[in-house]
Amino acid sequence: MSLARLRGGIVYDPANGVNGERRDVYFRDGRIVDAAANASVDHDYDASGMVVMAGGIDLHSHIGGGKTNLSRLLLPEDHRADAAPDANGKYLRLPSCGVCTPGTLATGYRYAEMGYTAAFEPAMMPSNARHTHLEMGDTPIIDHGAYVMMGNDELFLQMLAARDDFERLRDYIGWTIHASKALGVKVVNPGGISAFKFNQRSLNVDEAHVHYGITPREVLATLTRALTELRVPHPLHVHASNLGVPGNIDSTIATMDAADGLPIHLTHIQFHSYGTEGPRKFSSGARAIADAVNARPNVSIDVGQIIFGQTVTASGDTMMQFRNAPLANPRKWIVGDIECDAGCGIVPFRYREQSYVNALQWIIGLEIFLLIDDPWRVSMTTDHPNGGPFTSYPHLIRLLMDKTFRDEQLDRLHPEAKVASALAELKREFSLYEIAIITRAGPARLLGLKDRGHLGAGAAADIAVYRDEPDRERMFTSPAYVFKDGQLVAENGSLVAAPTGGIHFVSPEFDRGIEKTLRAFSEANLAGNFAHAAISDDEICACCRGGRLLPVACFDPA
Repeated sequence: MSLARLRGGIVYDPANGVNGERRDVYFRDGRIVDAAANASVDHDYDASGMVVMAGGIDLHSHIGGGKTNLSRLLLPEDHRADAAPDANGKYLRLPSCGVCTPGTLATGYRYAEMGYTAAFEPAMMPSNARHTHLEMGDTPIIDHGAYVMMGNDELFLQMLAARDDFERLRDYIGWTIHASKALGVKVVNPGGISAFKFNQRSLNVDEAHVHYGITPREVLATLTRALTELRVPHPLHVHASNLGVPGNIDSTIATMDAADGLPIHLTHIQFHSYGTEGPRKFSSGARAIADAVNARPNVSIDVGQIIFGQTVTASGDTMMQFRNAPLANPRKWIVGDIECDAGCGIVPFRYREQSYVNALQWIIGLEIFLLIDDPWRVSMTTDHPNGGPFTSYPHLIRLLMDKTFRDEQLDRLHPEAKVASALAELKREFSLYEIAIITRAGPARLLGLKDRGHLGAGAAADIAVYRDEPDRERMFTSPAYVFKDGQLVAENGSLVAAPTGGIHFVSPEFDRGIEKTLRAFSEANLAGNFAHAAISDDEICACCRGGRLLPVACFDPA
């Protein structure tokens, strides 16, 4: 029952309307508490003049599952180059290296050292859910969760093509969330992964699947309606059609409208914001996309900002990854077909400042950040590792907060990209309050995490304390203090403890009568025993090395 105090910090807590106020923050037993008169403080931390925020939340980061492991295996040279030991001799690190896709241990360490306390895997296949949870459970310190992939699975497409009752499709979706212990649902290239298996090389929003005859619009409409009726807090998480294709802004906006006003979240939208203007037939569609988002309050996004340098792209979108394979750098790649479930494509890639296309991709991401009016509907991501490693977030924060620095970086790029850009004209600089929204309060709200992403009484004591430095990149790289559930886990950018994080998941209500259909499909088509398909609470706790179960409440239908 010991009481801890952060004294004299400048607090940014957008969920509670606190914008740069000097105040003390108290916490006890892993929770933030109101100050008690004459209370005896057991642990006093001097945060005088420092910036105090809730712990960071990354709502889209590939940190577990089959393709993440394949990404690690494909680039052993990345791990060898990052194997230098720590200098101070007291560090808690165990060997787990790599920059593009670090191992589970390094992932937890590096997030915590930046002040992040939660990260969410956006692409968990139902057939691979146990493996994904085991990897996330092996990631220390940070809380985690995952979105289960649907919309390309054979049973869903069969039921949709047969015009099965919507209620049965809804119950199948609810069962899949329950069985895989997911926090939400993600669809990748709706219907397109399946279509690729039938030798279809593209699939636009209103184009029919060559085998099933259904369109991506029907897939999106069914999934968004189902999640709304199941009262799942996080909107359908959508990797839209035509990723990376010049001219894809039309299909991206069509994807927004396929939700018919229901909540929908478009992920790594930078990769879906390309026009065809100019001599190279590749241009920025950022303003059109921003205008579309601004006009549709049901739409939220994360950006998927690219960062120059070596990375590896890892996606369930086999259609697009097969197309991207000739661009692999170094020249090696993996494309896999997961029968009845989804797909997988791994392509290493180096983003170059002097590449016109890469430079314009970098510009487009920043334009989207700066043109969206409501920061509560924008989350900061690099689509780790696809656009760049999550460790690039401090650099990205500086780009958003410092126009002079942003212009200096713009001047280093391919000259034609700069000319084709409106970035230099955008004078907006994000405030610390806005940074707290897009990295903490906003993601927590989008995920339904009512006790995370803020510093109000009753919230988890996940807290990051930063020295207020003019160089925002240095500031956000090495926090003075990071607390996870009230325990000090990092100090001055170095790890001091490595506790086990918890798992967020949602348990929607559904008619269990759907299990008869699922069992028959499993026995006819799948190798696993249907009796073992669903992951129990006891098993998920074991998968997560004893981490706490953090169930997320479904929203009130009112």
